[in-house]
Amino acid sequence: MKKKARNSGDNDVDPARSAQMALVRGRDTKPEIRVRKALHAAGLRYRLHDKKLPGSPDLVFPGRRIALFVHGCFWHRHPGCVAARLPKSRLEFWGTKLAGNVERDKRNHVALEATGWQVIVIWECETRDPQRLADLASKIRERERIKRPNRRGG
Repeated sequence: MKKKARNSGDNDVDPARSAQMALVRGRDTKPEIRVRKALHAAGLRYRLHDKKLPGSPDLVFPGRRIALFVHGCFWHRHPGCVAARLPKSRLEFWGTKLAGNVERDKRNHVALEATGWQVIVIWECETRDPQRLADLASKIRERERIKRPNRRGG
């Protein structure tokens, strides 16, 4: 008899499934690392996971006011992508969970744009294409740097 672990809800969760899901990373994922390496190689410098900004963007270019999110196709429901398919089991749970992710993304993007940030999303499946990464670097470079007043007060 398989022992079941209890989660915070009323549903039983298989301990093996729970252990597998615990391995899912929220940062420093392979797609994120691919993007970071490509942009760094292109001479762009950035900050990682700025918790002061809504949604804690994966990469932040403060001088250009760009917030970049590297979204997993499954977790953030990439439209038209085969990786965004729903699992066959626990459809109600996954439908609610993934729809919540998409709604949270929309709220965070609106909040960032309302404060003058440009939001860019690159999808996990797009990070495997070197041309797409080169285009991303060009798009970031095109955005003018924000001039900051001299802080020395001279």
